[in-house]
Amino acid sequence: MGDQTTSRRDRLRMQTTAEIKAIALKLMAEGGPDAISLRAIAREMGMTAGAIYSYFPTRDDLVTTLIGDLYTALVDEAEAARDAVPAEDAGGRILAWAQTVREWALANPEGFRLIYGDAVAGYQAPEEGPAKEAEHRACTGLTGLVAAAWPVAGQRAGGDYAWSDFDAGLAGTIQSLFPGLPPAAVALTLRVWGRMHGLVALEIYGHLRGLTHDADELYRDEMSDLIASLGLSPAGRG
Repeated sequence: MGDQTTSRRDRLRMQTTAEIKAIALKLMAEGGPDAISLRAIAREMGMTAGAIYSYFPTRDDLVTTLIGDLYTALVDEAEAARDAVPAEDAGGRILAWAQTVREWALANPEGFRLIYGDAVAGYQAPEEGPAKEAEHRACTGLTGLVAAAWPVAGQRAGGDYAWSDFDAGLAGTIQSLFPGLPPAAVALTLRVWGRMHGLVALEIYGHLRGLTHDADELYRDEMSDLIASLGLSPAGRG
């Protein structure tokens, strides 16, 4: 009996926590990131402020949880899409990652904005936690895509880069995980990320609205051009 009661309480707590997070994203969609407020969420849910504080003691705790959940979900999907493509198909894996990022962003526009765009006034991100772990996975995932393409792409990559050109933490991580990969490959990773991210951000923030009726084709063409520029098959089969 006690176990059933505990289980029921746990389920109710999980349901309430999920509702709090959903309402927070709805408030952000309606009023921007500064609209995320524990008191506003409590009013919408018919809870007292004291009751909601038992779930999230501060607004920053809620924002940290939201970013961690969203970023982790995004990277989970990107990694799964990449891993569904054979390891020898470097171009196909890049395309799979890129398309998944766009699809996730379109399905979760407030989440994309919270991760990448709209800063919450006064929010201080913790040094560790799920969001930092997801950020690390995204960074190493993208670097891994470039590392797989590097035997061909490295012949085309320009620039005279040194490890000192990059953040020391980033440089140390890359050198540890990808020994032998030169600093020029890190620069290429950032450029690849920029091209993947750029059109998605324009689309999510509405800047492509009215300019094109087929943002999907535009993005795929951009990714095909990116892949070709690396010396890989534009169709992701080389």
